[in-house]
Amino acid sequence: MHEIYEPVIGLEVHAQLSTKTKIFCACSTKFGNPPNTNVCPVCLGHPGVLPVLNKKVVEYSIKMGLAVDAKINSHSVFARKNYFYPDLPKGYQISQFELPICENGKIDITSQDGSIKSIGIKRIHMEEDAGKLIHERDNETFIDANRCGVPLIEIVTEPDLRSPKEAYDYLTNLKLILTYLDICDVNMEEGSLRCDANISIRKKGDKKLYTRTEIKNLNSFRNVEKALEFEFNRQIDLIENGEDIVQQTLLWNADLNEATPMRGKEEAHDYRYFPEPDLVPAKISNDRIDEIEKSLPELPSLKFERFIKNYSLSKYDAEILISSIELADYFEKVCKTTNEFKSASNWMISEVLKYLNEHKLDITQFPISPEHLGKLINLIKDGTISGKIGKDVFEFMFNSDEDPEKIVNEKGLLQISDLSELEVMIDSIIAKHPKDAEDYRNGNKKVIGFFVGQVMRETNGKANPQLVNKLLTEKLSRSI
Repeated sequence: MHEIYEPVIGLEVHAQLSTKTKIFCACSTKFGNPPNTNVCPVCLGHPGVLPVLNKKVVEYSIKMGLAVDAKINSHSVFARKNYFYPDLPKGYQISQFELPICENGKIDITSQDGSIKSIGIKRIHMEEDAGKLIHERDNETFIDANRCGVPLIEIVTEPDLRSPKEAYDYLTNLKLILTYLDICDVNMEEGSLRCDANISIRKKGDKKLYTRTEIKNLNSFRNVEKALEFEFNRQIDLIENGEDIVQQTLLWNADLNEATPMRGKEEAHDYRYFPEPDLVPAKISNDRIDEIEKSLPELPSLKFERFIKNYSLSKYDAEILISSIELADYFEKVCKTTNEFKSASNWMISEVLKYLNEHKLDITQFPISPEHLGKLINLIKDGTISGKIGKDVFEFMFNSDEDPEKIVNEKGLLQISDLSELEVMIDSIIAKHPKDAEDYRNGNKKVIGFFVGQVMRETNGKANPQLVNKLLTEKLSRSI
């Protein structure tokens, strides 16, 4: 029965901007300071104080808008969003409503059939964060106001997503853009990237929008996907049982893998939005927008296409290599030393990422310089060492990051390519294993792998594998 329904999903993502100070005051935004120390009368909402807009927040918001092809509004207005909650000292949040800074953008994702699908960005607006409630002991709740006034942008999609997997892919691409722009550290554990998901269902082919629910407390992209899958199935069960779907906010419990009701879903009018009287409209000139646009880095989608074109990589390889700007930069530095681009990609995806995962490091902490990795790839390419020896040299480089040529020479790892030396060794090995040689003569060509292994064992992996294969084929065939 589930295959006749489809979910209609929209996401609201709050990204904390990486400014040193808050959006309307000079207090620090540093995470982890003692509770209630990054505060002042402005962010605590004391009577008579006036907010002053942080210009960096406007610049970062415009960067995000430009990165998703949104319209940058030259005139945007702040509004008061009124609600009462213990961690909101003012009793309202300064946000934007009718005139946000950015509208009508898009982020592309790859659909299951391989086609590109654009997810509409309805709006991007600036706002301040609320504080944080800490439930440390039974029946006691503490308030940390350090986060009050920390700058956020809220990125709101159109209801264009049609599966939990699409939501996951959208969030992955969004996170990548934020990282490349260097405007948010995207740390979900510290709350600098938070997502709320709205979902309704309808029969496939239907174009109407129906009653939706909102899911909160989603602290990872996988939990977003799981929560949407849960709610999709829950709503289908309600409809099939003849029950109504109630518009409400749900809390996701990752331990139980279920969502439970929190409260009725608010509408915009519930917040009694009105223009913020203490802030003038933000006016942005076309010259300033052009200036910010020129400062944008190469964005992930463009880097992806360039990697495929310039380095002849597969889409799979390119997608992995651009997954962080530092990883992409490291790869390009390797490619300045070697023109074996596919080999460089293979080493990055297999050996380098394996090392980073095992040691829980990022590429900026990798002990081997890109120049030395490029030299190692060249040594394998020109036959100085075998691929097997290359992996041994790679391990030696972890501790010293020495030039691989120096390691090869000092440790006597040069590949054996002397024809006469290899011929004598191969003749001896064939003589020691007459039954396997006879199997080869009788058509079992796979047995040549056994002989290659014997030669490699005799030479401690130093024999030139291409030459060994050639000589073995010739000698075994000659015996027929």
